[in-house]
Amino acid sequence: MSTHIAPRGLPTLRQVAETAGVSLKTASRALNDEAHVAPETSERMKQAAAALGYRPNLLARDLRSHSTSNVVGMVIADASNPFYLAIALAAGQVLAAQGLLLFTGVSDEDPDAEARVISGFLERRVAGLLIVSSRTNHPQLQQGHAERGMPTVFLDRPARGLEVDEVLFDNVGGSRAAIDHLLAQGHRRIGVIGDLGSLPTHRERIAGVRRALAEARVPVDEDLFVTDAHDASGAESAMRELLALPSPPTAVFTTNNRMAAGGLRAVADTANPPALIGFDGLELADILGISVVSNSPADMGTRGAEMLLERIHGRAGRRRRVRLPTELVVRRSTATPLE
Repeated sequence: MSTHIAPRGLPTLRQVAETAGVSLKTASRALNDEAHVAPETSERMKQAAAALGYRPNLLARDLRSHSTSNVVGMVIADASNPFYLAIALAAGQVLAAQGLLLFTGVSDEDPDAEARVISGFLERRVAGLLIVSSRTNHPQLQQGHAERGMPTVFLDRPARGLEVDEVLFDNVGGSRAAIDHLLAQGHRRIGVIGDLGSLPTHRERIAGVRRALAEARVPVDEDLFVTDAHDASGAESAMRELLALPSPPTAVFTTNNRMAAGGLRAVADTANPPALIGFDGLELADILGISVVSNSPADMGTRGAEMLLERIHGRAGRRRRVRLPTELVVRRSTATPLE
């Protein structure tokens, strides 16, 4: 085999073939371990590929053969949120153990962006999809994909209008536990800071709040409910609005970790802050003494990936909905009864 200096950039199959002194067709057959290629030719090709640093374009090969790839596509809502990163990390570990790669796209809670990410994955014939959705409908998935063979699992938020597997949290039960705890501590004016009203997780958690108040026969004051805060900055403003009311809340429930972080900022310099309880894990919550309705995004990622693998490997049957448990963790932010 002649000495060859690799060109700049990624080497092509044609360059490898030229280095090995074979035709492009023979080179392709050799690297794909097809029949009717002499052993010495195959070995020469592999040596040339190694010398040039050539890596086959698996995606192009898969598209030509009309097969699926070894890639799973995942859509998350916010790449900066540790909650979604924990889901993705756990799912990726499960898939990697089975030889699959996890590629992640971010929607930023934009339904159109989510649609573009999913379309990109479908065009590349991924092996399956894991989706944290911000959409109310899914025409791309209804038109011959998720419901006709594309393995798909929705995480955290339900697949509205689709017959696919889901892994969700017990949002209603978790928020009811939080409000029941505040009521037991003597609170009756309980404020709520919530995420986007369009999100099913938000609606379920608000439903749990209302149910707990109704069962305790505590009137609902709509002025104490602030929604569409979405991020920590919005939650900080929402908390300041609540504290500025003529009769401010004595306790505040925040519907996710971002809402809790923003609420904490707003009360950092307050002499008599309201009791505060959040939903989802909050970084440093144990050190700061913040009560939370705890859940495990890692368990969600693991379970979702396991269910997806079952579908990839041929499991048939009706959709499955898994509700993962939540746990009320009481710390000093709500531990003292209202005087």
